[in-house]
Amino acid sequence: MKFKSFADLVNKVKGKSNRVVVPGANNKEVLEAIKMADDDGLISEGILIGPTARVKEMMKHAGLKETKFTFIECTDVPTMCNLAVEQIVKGNGDFLVKGLVDTKYYMKAILNKEAGLVPEGALLTHFVLFETARYKKMFVVSDSAVLIAPTLEQKVKIIENAVGIMKKLGVENPKVSIVCPVEKVNEKIPSTVDAQALVNMNREGKIKNCVVEGPYDIYMTFSKELAAEKGVSNVQIPGDVDIAILPDLDAANTVYKTLAFFGEGVKAATIVAGPKIPVILPSRADAPAVKLNSIALCSYLKDQK
Repeated sequence: MKFKSFADLVNKVKGKSNRVVVPGANNKEVLEAIKMADDDGLISEGILIGPTARVKEMMKHAGLKETKFTFIECTDVPTMCNLAVEQIVKGNGDFLVKGLVDTKYYMKAILNKEAGLVPEGALLTHFVLFETARYKKMFVVSDSAVLIAPTLEQKVKIIENAVGIMKKLGVENPKVSIVCPVEKVNEKIPSTVDAQALVNMNREGKIKNCVVEGPYDIYMTFSKELAAEKGVSNVQIPGDVDIAILPDLDAANTVYKTLAFFGEGVKAATIVAGPKIPVILPSRADAPAVKLNSIALCSYLKDQK
């Protein structure tokens, strides 16, 4: 990967032109993140959509000046999301930053065919990039926010989306672990059956530009030594994983939030993979630093082809 840390990523994109569009800008965490991003030279302009008086009041508390921003008055959440997408389509912004709006309305606006933000045949998935002192490099967890119970075909798309972004970040042949509760295929545990199928598809060239292994549990995914203890050796993924694919939303969302909440020094960025433009999709409860890192990631990706 081109970046060893989010600090490297932030330094790389400082001073670039970045026009953010924020539906539901009446949100403390997102305004604090924008203030941090502005201080770091990551934002050139912005459009803040929401109840304007409240947004401006909250900006004062965050120490964020109004001069770089345009305000659009709106109190209806679905309309906020539609207006945000409209601004992107008109060319008035570079990427979306989710504020105090429901994910379902945010995603519905992005998926609107008239907006043309999603390529034909694409599947939108959630992509979380992590940095932690407990692991030697940045890694991805997916899909932790969009697909509830992905089919085998959808899991292929999740992998392809994550691989595509990682290649833009400089990882030429990402290593993908299909994470399951156990490391052996068990017909009573459907995720292990899918894992074997995905590994076979990779070997057959149906899933390209990456290495897929599994089923592996979390311990084996991130530790070569623990994998060896379980009799797994002469493989590429354990202890060197780039992308961890979880079985479903129940597992992936829990892992994502557990890492973010309990992991000491853990840093993250959360975006949507698949649309034509970068889209930030954090949890409303995510810390401002997560949204700052997400802005930096989107800033980098918007210029990558």
